[in-house]
Amino acid sequence: MVAENLLSSSTKNSPSPSPKFNNPFTTRIFSDVAGDITIVVDGESFLLHKFPLVARSGKIRKMVADAKDSNISRLELLSLPGGAPTFELAMKFCYGMNFEITAANVASLRCAAEYLEMSEDYREENLIERTEIFLNQVVVQSLEKSVEVLSTCETLPSIAEEVGIPSRCVEAIAMNACKEQLVSGLSQLDCDGESAELKSGCLEWWIEDLTVLRIDYYQRVICALGHVGIRPASIVGSLMHYAQVSLKGIGKCHIWNPARMKPNHGMVENDQSTIVETLVGLMCNEKSSPIPLSFLFGMLRMAIMVEANIACRLELERRIAFQLETVSLDDLLIPSVRTGDSLFDVDTIHRILVNFLQRIEDEENEDCGYESEGIGSPSHASLLNVGRLTDAYLAEIAPDPYLSLQKFIALIDILPDYARVVDDGLYRAIDVYLKAHPTLTEEECKKLCKFIDCQKLSQEACNHSAQNDRLPVQMVVRVLYFEQLRLKNTMSGSSGDGLFSQRMSSGVPSAAMSPRDNYASLRRENRELKLEISRMRVRLSELEKEQLFMKQGMMDKSGNGKTFFTSLSRGIGRIGIFSSPSGGKQQKTGRKSRGSEGKKEPYMN
Repeated sequence: MVAENLLSSSTKNSPSPSPKFNNPFTTRIFSDVAGDITIVVDGESFLLHKFPLVARSGKIRKMVADAKDSNISRLELLSLPGGAPTFELAMKFCYGMNFEITAANVASLRCAAEYLEMSEDYREENLIERTEIFLNQVVVQSLEKSVEVLSTCETLPSIAEEVGIPSRCVEAIAMNACKEQLVSGLSQLDCDGESAELKSGCLEWWIEDLTVLRIDYYQRVICALGHVGIRPASIVGSLMHYAQVSLKGIGKCHIWNPARMKPNHGMVENDQSTIVETLVGLMCNEKSSPIPLSFLFGMLRMAIMVEANIACRLELERRIAFQLETVSLDDLLIPSVRTGDSLFDVDTIHRILVNFLQRIEDEENEDCGYESEGIGSPSHASLLNVGRLTDAYLAEIAPDPYLSLQKFIALIDILPDYARVVDDGLYRAIDVYLKAHPTLTEEECKKLCKFIDCQKLSQEACNHSAQNDRLPVQMVVRVLYFEQLRLKNTMSGSSGDGLFSQRMSSGVPSAAMSPRDNYASLRRENRELKLEISRMRVRLSELEKEQLFMKQGMMDKSGNGKTFFTSLSRGIGRIGIFSSPSGGKQQKTGRKSRGSEGKKEPYMN
């Protein structure tokens, strides 16, 4: 406060500055003495006196000296920073009248002083020096005042950059935020007994202050914060808060109406697409500070809505793919904004899956050892999780009548075979798609159903498919054939269909192969073995359930032979593949009745 008081002009008992000028009449700064010059600023006229003006302002002195008429009584100042209100304060300074320099007017005063050439060359302790003292002793020492001054620079011309006000404010914000981080770190050591929620609520209070900045100034501040060592988590928190404040109006639009989601093209300074693109460019490295998936998906939806550039969307998709195994199904249901297209943005999800598979391949190539190829390896577990997630997504979008067969197949085919241990989820998604698209031809149905591996279907799915009239006849025949083999192996006590031992014997690398090809072959065989073991576990789980079912039947009525055989027949009936619900054999007659009301409902897990 002492510094602020010293920066006021020395004249006492002077009137306070008037508000903004809305009257068309001439303004008199010093009404007791008749003025001899009129200066016009933005259409506002000021009746003033030459002597106090030329004594402090080099620009006005030159304008008066260069005038052809020595008795000139009217001058006009064009594009004066801050306009008429700032000029009034500058003139009061020339007259020695008292007014207060504040964070709200110091930037415009400093620029106006530069424009009017009110430097020490014309008078000591001129307006440039007074505003500089305030900037150095008051503004840069406070984070709040630095943000306030920086925000006022948005309405000033390029002269603000020439005198370096924004640069000094940005640097001051970064340094003060760094000090706050050190202080907050020390305070956490003193309050170890408090909850983590209470601690986090007291940290980074300056994040709220930064939301008033224009996006270009905000970008400069975030870059400066990163250079001085602010925690990446704090920067991510600031990005999330800024996005929530500056883009909240978009979220109120109806997500299924593309016309309502278009940004207001009249907005220049706060263009939403520029905000989204800038915030994405400011995101930290995901390894140093993982960004929440909810924020990434929210920004991706915003980028699609405001039509951000392709690079912005691809970066968001890449970051999402880095954490895809932890994504929920609701996150993937991104609405499409293109008219006449499917209801969901399938192309975006396809690109995310491509990025995910590339990430898995890169991780496997980085680790050349065999330990990562184990059953419980992180990459294999992530792939299985994404496989289940993709099947659930396929089932969710399958009822969309506008979803083309090509896009649906592209999502199915992108994942490798070893990403699915059981094909029940894929079978359910295809069954739903067949029901929602009854106009598919027989060839299209065959093309779609060939992606289902009948050996990877559970007992329940096999029973459902054997009675499903929506499936092609060839698909049903394959299901019945493999079910018969499985039943035969189960009854004979065999552990599998011979494929497991066959693949074991085929895993010996050839001596003629290069070491790189040998390793690739072994890794591929390893994947097949892991998949086979996972299938065996699923089969074992089914047999245990059947055994438990039969034991329960025996315990219900102990000693009753009829009950035992009844429960046993029920258990075998669940394994049987030819029995229909009515007890007789069901004969396939083609696909003529597909889509009718009496058909089997889509398979539900």
